Amino acid sequence: MLMKNRLISDLKKNIPAYNILTSLEERYVYAQDATNIRQIKNLPDAVVFVETIEQVQAVVRLANKYKIPVICRGAGTNVVGACVVEHGGIILNFSKMNKILEINAENMTAKVQPGVIVGDLQKRVDEIGLFYPPDPSNLAVSTIGGSIAQSSGGAKTFKYGSTKDYVIDMLVVMANGEILRTGANTIKNATGYNLGSLFVGSEGTLGIVVEATLKLIPKPEAKKVFMAYFDTVKDAVNAVNAIIEQRIFPTTIDFMDKNAIQTVEKFYPTGLFTDKDAALIIEIDGFAVAMDYQEKIITNMLEKSGAVAIQASHNDDEYNKIWTARRSSMGACAKLKPNVTTDDVIVPRENLAELVEGIRDICSKYNLTPCLVGHVGDGSVHPQIPIDYRDEEEYKNYKLAKSEIYDLTARLGGILSGEHGIGLAKRDYIHKVINSVAIEHMRKIKKTFDPNNILNPYKIF
Repeated sequence: MLMKNRLISDLKKNIPAYNILTSLEERYVYAQDATNIRQIKNLPDAVVFVETIEQVQAVVRLANKYKIPVICRGAGTNVVGACVVEHGGIILNFSKMNKILEINAENMTAKVQPGVIVGDLQKRVDEIGLFYPPDPSNLAVSTIGGSIAQSSGGAKTFKYGSTKDYVIDMLVVMANGEILRTGANTIKNATGYNLGSLFVGSEGTLGIVVEATLKLIPKPEAKKVFMAYFDTVKDAVNAVNAIIEQRIFPTTIDFMDKNAIQTVEKFYPTGLFTDKDAALIIEIDGFAVAMDYQEKIITNMLEKSGAVAIQASHNDDEYNKIWTARRSSMGACAKLKPNVTTDDVIVPRENLAELVEGIRDICSKYNLTPCLVGHVGDGSVHPQIPIDYRDEEEYKNYKLAKSEIYDLTARLGGILSGEHGIGLAKRDYIHKVINSVAIEHMRKIKKTFDPNNILNPYKIF
């Protein structure tokens, strides 16, 4: 208690008192993120809202002094426990470092603070004819800093890539309080090690990103989305390959299974065809003169591949209606039981149908009802499983099913996360897909960057 009082006293010497939360209720609120956990076991010692880089440096130096953890938090929307507190410490909240510092139309770059909302940045650059493609499903609230920490992806990854492909420079506060710059304000950089790639996806375990320069691209002139329904998952997956073989490169090829379709329709009625086993959500973009050409080829291949019905957007309202239905899947599942878990497994696309059917079989074995969605263009599946954590048998079955799903993913040449990260939720399973030599080198990198283990300790591995 004495050390904690000294810590709080020192924090108040460097941070305005109104930006430091210490009451039991305040600390409880920030003790978890969007991950479904059975109970909150540990609380932070303090929650600190930072407004400047210098304040971040001051907090990190104090954490080093007292040898306590610093856990960074954006909007707390991650679902792998990356912001969950396990050993006390300081929650470093970036919601007040939320400024878009610069949008450079000539360089096609944006310089932002970590608390900037992804959707807000997209809207700002859209106004001047530019485009920031990464689009996690919760882009209306998720932050750039969180996206960098978790290496977020989203539906448009198939064509445009994920967050890691758009970060060209960062300012990072290291564990000793020093500032490291990872790149430059240039699109290409072959000068020394690519340090940026170490921090993107590191979940705040190596350094704290306090500023990022992001690559932008020209905004596509037009876009359109289709929803195609199939009688089997295999037909839906085969349709994906058939479209790609025609040298058409959709922005998005997403997937929903029957349970997901039915659940979303109950929660957000949009006229989805609930009797079909699977649906593809396919978005195209590009020059307006090319849209009819793309649509003709895609609809033709969908029909040849067994699509029994195709819905298409003809205006912004219809476009948004289809995408809102897809993005509502997690919220819809939460209506079914008190808790809903979501996962993120990814395999080579050639093994996707086997992964989907395998997940269904595993969940059936354990009397669980998954709602499956995903980005099938990437080979990514998000099993969303509604359960009641108060039911001991159901929770045990979920844990067994989760382990078997990871085993299946490994057998199919896949990995445990394509865009959510590992956090604490998957760290006990990472050995299934990453060999011991790689894990040992990860630990060495962590030790080099953070010798006192204060930056989000014991996450990932």
